[in-house]
Amino acid sequence: MVQQYIPRRLPAAFSACVLACLPVCAGAAEAPGEPAAPAWKLSGFGTLGAVYASSRSADFTASVLRADGAGHTRAWSPDVDSRLGAQLDLNLGAWSGVLQVVSEQRLDGSYRPQLEWANIKYQLTPDLALRAGRIALPVFLGAESRKVGYTIPWVRTPVEVYGSLPISSSDGLDATWRWNTGSVLHATQVFAGRTDQDLHNGLRIKADRIVGLSHSIERGALSARLSAADGRLNTAIGEELFAILPAFGPAGNALVERYAIRDKRVSMVSAGMSYDPGAWFVTAECGRTRTDSLLGGSTSVYAGAGLRRGALTPYVGYAQVRADVPTRDPGLPLDGLPPPLAAAAGQVNAGINTFLATIPAQSTWSAGLRWDAATNIALKLQLERVRPRDGTRGTLINNQPDFRPDHAVHVGSVALDFVF
Repeated sequence: MVQQYIPRRLPAAFSACVLACLPVCAGAAEAPGEPAAPAWKLSGFGTLGAVYASSRSADFTASVLRADGAGHTRAWSPDVDSRLGAQLDLNLGAWSGVLQVVSEQRLDGSYRPQLEWANIKYQLTPDLALRAGRIALPVFLGAESRKVGYTIPWVRTPVEVYGSLPISSSDGLDATWRWNTGSVLHATQVFAGRTDQDLHNGLRIKADRIVGLSHSIERGALSARLSAADGRLNTAIGEELFAILPAFGPAGNALVERYAIRDKRVSMVSAGMSYDPGAWFVTAECGRTRTDSLLGGSTSVYAGAGLRRGALTPYVGYAQVRADVPTRDPGLPLDGLPPPLAAAAGQVNAGINTFLATIPAQSTWSAGLRWDAATNIALKLQLERVRPRDGTRGTLINNQPDFRPDHAVHVGSVALDFVF
């Protein structure tokens, strides 16, 4: 049964990493006094998960960039949280590099591995580092570890908050300056880049001219991060509608200008904090996203807390996302149109509102238990009550004609997280 959760093509990625690491084994027996071999390190992580959702009219999922999930497609799904990743690090003193490959379900339903990170770093001074390549977008507290389930107490990062930024890396440059004021450690990071991802069947999402700033602080058990990012977004989502609308004159052109995702500005700000003295923890984050397009804008927040009692960690959490723009639009005026044209305009309006209903508005209550069963292995059980709001589908996908907004979906998850 475990094999059904293992991604189909990741062994090839692991083989490549193992071959790259052979110099480590060869250099392990070098004679004293010889130059030290490059410091290679191979590590990995993964989650074997299963999720149940009570809905039969939509799928619960951890990301909109998934083909399906639990609920409509199947009551129990291994695809919501299961993933496998491998990371190769090279340390050459002032120079270092990292390569990370992750296999998880994609929009086409496959587990084809993706290159998550691939960058080189130069430590210009003890406090200033420069990087180039594919780099994690430094947004949210868990930006660098959001795919490593073992590092977080809950089964998955809260969908309401982290789902607002499904793209987790970009290709470009960044600079990080570490400094301190008394007992407070600071890390200030500036970044710039772009991303171009093939989602499915030639549908691409491109973000150009990404620029941003992130600032993190640590003081004892307290850590916090504030981030802001801006870019220009292009994707063909909704292009069928936008090709028809100009035929309806100025009203159609106005809708194209408002909603088409063509070189539209996308911006995001987020703030989060965590206090973890050891025996207990509390964490909270909020974010706001705006796209000036069919994708709309939203504000999201979550808060969670837990107690550590030996190997057991019970926890609770609440998350919410609200739409900051209308999730319905009257669309094209129908008055005075001939019946055939009015029917066509009505269909176009329905299509626009179908897209607008995907702007999430949702709340989730959750409770769970983490058991650190062995070194580097954690088993988690989690129950959630997910409720889409304001006539939207929330963060659910594959909603069917009989889907009823504003009705709660009950979700149960089990996950085995591991690192090695």
